[in-house]
Amino acid sequence: MKSHEIRQKFIHFFKEKKHTELPSASLIPENDSTTLFNTAGMQPLIPFLMGEPHPAGKAIVNCQKCVRTGDIEDVGDTTHCTFFEMLGNWPLGNYGKKEAIQYSFEFLTFSKYLGIDPNKLYVTVFEGDNDIPKDIESINIWKECFSSVGITAQENERIFPLGKNDNFWGPVGSSGPCGPDTEMFIDTGIKKCNENCKPGCKCGKYIEIWNDVFMFYYKNLDGSYKLLEKPQIDTGFGLERATTILNGFTNVYDTDLFKSVMQEIKTLANIETPTQEQLKSLRIISDHIRSAVFIMGDDLGIAPSNVNQGYVVRRLIRNAIRHIKLLNIQKENTCSYIANLFINTMSEFYDELSKNKKRVISALDKEELQFAKTLDNGLKEFNKLEEITGADAFKLYSTYGFPLEMTIDLIKEKGLSFDIKGFNDEFTKHKELSRTASEGMFKGGLADHSEIVTKYHTATHLLHQALRETLGVHVEQRGSNITAERMRFDFSHPDKLTPDQLHMIEDLVNEKIKNSLTIKCELKPIEEAKNSGAIGLFGNKYGNQVNVYTIGDFSKEICGGPHVENTSELGHFRIIKEEACSAGIRRIKAVLE
Repeated sequence: MKSHEIRQKFIHFFKEKKHTELPSASLIPENDSTTLFNTAGMQPLIPFLMGEPHPAGKAIVNCQKCVRTGDIEDVGDTTHCTFFEMLGNWPLGNYGKKEAIQYSFEFLTFSKYLGIDPNKLYVTVFEGDNDIPKDIESINIWKECFSSVGITAQENERIFPLGKNDNFWGPVGSSGPCGPDTEMFIDTGIKKCNENCKPGCKCGKYIEIWNDVFMFYYKNLDGSYKLLEKPQIDTGFGLERATTILNGFTNVYDTDLFKSVMQEIKTLANIETPTQEQLKSLRIISDHIRSAVFIMGDDLGIAPSNVNQGYVVRRLIRNAIRHIKLLNIQKENTCSYIANLFINTMSEFYDELSKNKKRVISALDKEELQFAKTLDNGLKEFNKLEEITGADAFKLYSTYGFPLEMTIDLIKEKGLSFDIKGFNDEFTKHKELSRTASEGMFKGGLADHSEIVTKYHTATHLLHQALRETLGVHVEQRGSNITAERMRFDFSHPDKLTPDQLHMIEDLVNEKIKNSLTIKCELKPIEEAKNSGAIGLFGNKYGNQVNVYTIGDFSKEICGGPHVENTSELGHFRIIKEEACSAGIRRIKAVLE
């Protein structure tokens, strides 16, 4: 079964169940400070999972673009990808555990959908602890599902209660909606590794294909839990993993998502039967270029740089280039050539890739040319060193632009000794982005519905309009980041703002706060919203119906929420910094006092 068939079957199944299909949200989070990228299907929906009404209704389905940079270190094995597609359905209070589990069972086992033999299906549930009770309800629902096809399902035989490490999903950031889950596994048929082997074991006998998360709780910053007033359900069905399992592969790179590109790279490298090291390089090149294409090809596309999301893009591209060199591929502009293969195959489902193709190709060619010089100079210096201290590693980065991760990889490959403590000390001193930064480098985010975060969210609307009135209507939001301490707002503008311009913007925002403007929300078809003058880059994720927030007669914007009811609640607005973010993009940091 091809990946596009699985994607289409999933969407069609839930549309039959009266779910509204949504397009994927951007890879770049909206007003969410918890991560650099959207890392799960539920992340763009956090305001709605917290109780905000969704314009599309009470049951939705979509395929969300995701990036998890914590997996970069593991790419090259059979399963890990930095970019992946997450299929999901959300009842948003419309139905509960019973329907969610029954839908999962039906889609997985019925012949008109995936047709998996139910005898090969095993499940896990949450066993309970001092914080959260055992999920007995899910156990009973699963027994009914299996019984409907003539299978007697007993605890610890087909239904396995497991602890928090296995069957509990925490919040995306440090606090937020969370809860127990139930996970579905396919028995691959291989022999058990020991008598205690069961779903959740890493030996490969049982492979997880789906999970339903029952977000009935909210984790507070102090680690305690409380029941949500409006409990929600989040499901996750990874397309790459599902395509691998359903075709009997043990390797995601054998699926149609990668196979033709892998073959083309082998041809470029003049390889027929790759060694293990060559195979690892082939996989890394494929994964990293694919991920870079989706990040840069997003409508909020991120260019390679040395900070935040741009650092991740640069790291992906440069690591791909290093492996291209290891395979001795001589083709000019190899990265953009491979990128074009992915753009051609994926634009059918993500038209932003073809729309932004020129930008992606240009950035890749520029980065490849620049890094070729960097790599040659850095490798020369590296090869002069017999042992590498932390200071040496940092000098390679700061003086020669040689990526720190690449230095570590080379040290491992050559079996050289390395001063880990010295390296970490230097690394910390210069505040470089750590490899786990994108999994939780900030506090707060939209999962934090505290009063101050809600105020900052509302203030972004006032700032956006003030920028447009002061600088011109070419100004468009390019991203934002909110914590309890400050707001950050990225926008399109070619020049550094003058002190006078900053004062004008500040004064205009404070004037609208002082005027005590009422904030009104209206549900409108997206075209009607745009025709009425509503602005906003994020209408795409809401579907055909959108919430339009109007602030007096000053601002009209498509948004999700949350918002205060009146601008008088915001306090005094003060800009604390204005700087370049990337080419043609400026960044303002501001506080409410």
